[in-house]
Amino acid sequence: MADIAGLSRPSPGDGADRRAHTAVLSVSHSQRSGFAPLAAVSVEEWHGLAERTIEPNGYYLPAWELAVNASARGRTGAFALCARHDASANELAPSQPRQDEPPRLIGLLPVVSLWRACKIPLPALVSASPYGTLCTPLLDRSHAEEAVRQLMSVARAAGARALILRDVPLNGAAMKTFTRVLRQEGLRPIVLHSHLRASLDARRPADDVLDDALSAKKLKELRRQRNRLAEKHGVVRFEVAHSVDDVARAIEIFLDLEASGWKGERGTALRQHEGDLNFIRRATRGLAETAQCEIVTMRAGETPVAAAIVLRHQDRAFYFKLGIDERFAKFSPGVQLTLELTRHLCADAVLVTADSTASAHHPMINPIWRGRLRIGDIILPLWHNDPVVSAIRAAMQLRHGLREMARRAVHLVRNR
Repeated sequence: MADIAGLSRPSPGDGADRRAHTAVLSVSHSQRSGFAPLAAVSVEEWHGLAERTIEPNGYYLPAWELAVNASARGRTGAFALCARHDASANELAPSQPRQDEPPRLIGLLPVVSLWRACKIPLPALVSASPYGTLCTPLLDRSHAEEAVRQLMSVARAAGARALILRDVPLNGAAMKTFTRVLRQEGLRPIVLHSHLRASLDARRPADDVLDDALSAKKLKELRRQRNRLAEKHGVVRFEVAHSVDDVARAIEIFLDLEASGWKGERGTALRQHEGDLNFIRRATRGLAETAQCEIVTMRAGETPVAAAIVLRHQDRAFYFKLGIDERFAKFSPGVQLTLELTRHLCADAVLVTADSTASAHHPMINPIWRGRLRIGDIILPLWHNDPVVSAIRAAMQLRHGLREMARRAVHLVRNR
């Protein structure tokens, strides 16, 4: 509990009458109150909640997030805010038999302290990074508002003055539920910053999507490149790994491709760090067991030229990472793979949309997937008129500004 111990919280008085004091919770108390180490959450209950959640998030599926939490660099040791619905506690008419169902998990949000997430020494809990850029909490669609109230209550009991949700869809069902509950309590969310990122409407025919996105001249050029690739290196094939064994083989191809390019040169490829390597092998295999992971590969002859990892949750897909063999760069292998992936996703009757989970203004995916999701970082105040929340907001905005300045400086240096 050392990561959370020391957070201060107001006592349950009104306004200026509240007193700040230190909340140091034991593990047993945390588990009873819905705050416990992430690894202690029942996987069976977590799976059940994921099936009922109001908004999909492939990165908070148990197989993925538990693998992240076990070994991914800088992302281990998270805690979980949990909400439960106790049907037996409801008032029943005298003629009704008492229900003895155990409390059902209706809400889950992996979290770390603000200090752990951002090195800011203020009392807040932050959605834990799942390696992908999406931190939508899991909320039971039948008890979404109850789940939000409980998550906020548990966060207060843990000593937090605010919850910070990073990388959440601002117009999604989960964020709308949080906003509604906050409004009912006389509070409102604070948007720190937001951006648009690419998404795909998978209900449309792929040819319509691509014709609308790319000019006839561009599509003709891409066909020419693909034909040239086939002429020089062999028949171009698009493969989709679904089964556990196929995914286990395909992930090694992806890892080799990713490490062969600029990520390998910078030391950021998954294969280059044992913890990250263990995470991605475990996560993709675990999700393949529940048909929630695909690895797509493009080959020229027998040579893999591009591969990508795609997660699936309910009616949504998530484009996690792409690896290419840069020796074939003149044939645009990443774009070629993405065109085939677009056709593959649009042909799936279950899927409604695909989230690129890419950065804003991504040069490859933005011109192809023309749908847009507004993604943002949000502060959820837990108390009225709390000056600590203002301090948290100022510190987060300062940090974001400094990081943006550093990012632009690095970009300028690299492009000289």
